[in-house]
Amino acid sequence: MTKYRLNRLFNARSGRALDVAVDHGLFHEHSFISGIEDMAATVATLIEAGPDAIQLTLGQAPLLQSAPGPDKPRLVMRTDVANVYNDPLESPLHSIHVPDAIEVAVRLDAVAVCVNLLDLPGHPEVREQCIRSILALRRDAERYGMPLMIEPLVMQTKPGAGGYAVDGDTAKIVTLVRQARELGADLIKADPTDDIGDYHLVVQAAGPTPVLVRGGGRVDDRTLLERTRAVLEQGARGIVYGRNVIQHPDPAGITAALMAVVHDEASVDDALGLIGGTR
Repeated sequence: MTKYRLNRLFNARSGRALDVAVDHGLFHEHSFISGIEDMAATVATLIEAGPDAIQLTLGQAPLLQSAPGPDKPRLVMRTDVANVYNDPLESPLHSIHVPDAIEVAVRLDAVAVCVNLLDLPGHPEVREQCIRSILALRRDAERYGMPLMIEPLVMQTKPGAGGYAVDGDTAKIVTLVRQARELGADLIKADPTDDIGDYHLVVQAAGPTPVLVRGGGRVDDRTLLERTRAVLEQGARGIVYGRNVIQHPDPAGITAALMAVVHDEASVDDALGLIGGTR
């Protein structure tokens, strides 16, 4: 079935999208909610900033969808919760999806749902849980015409710490992105590679499935914008950034800068000029 909802996610002129992820509170890690303690204020700020979409959980989505008017950002709904981001790690590790997530997403008028595909060293059972979730969600997503965004996350242990960090190894990312494609993803949300010049290989692995690039941890504005231009030039169809927007001193400014790069092919220097107090 054609996923008509995707017509509301991607900009008609550029064919690209900026999705701001604000689903961090779901994962029970205190450091993740820094800067988003007041979710009503955060969502109101983002609505005013005007990205293409905001990624929220079923509990926070009404903050966006209750806003009046037809021009607010679209909703991408997170459908699963995991404890793999905690430091120190809990035991046992898990990844669990909301059983009726697709029906909830339809009622909330989401344009897509998002689910993890986790690859953790020494814990293949977590990837199995993710695969089971994806297959269950995909069955309902097909029935309701809801686009399924799969988020392949290759992780590595943090040296000297108790948690996981992103692994930017190109071969590992390509392999997991390919699995997401094989599982029937309508969209793929993937990490940048350590060698950003390799990103065309990630896009190639996804085939015709649009790739949106994750933002990961906080970086300076120039690095973020340069990386954004680099992945777009290699075929990425957009970006899904969270902490680099919501923890920024000027969330509206960085959103404007990213939208200029994503939709208007703005240079990094021109985009930096849209940010107050550029770092």
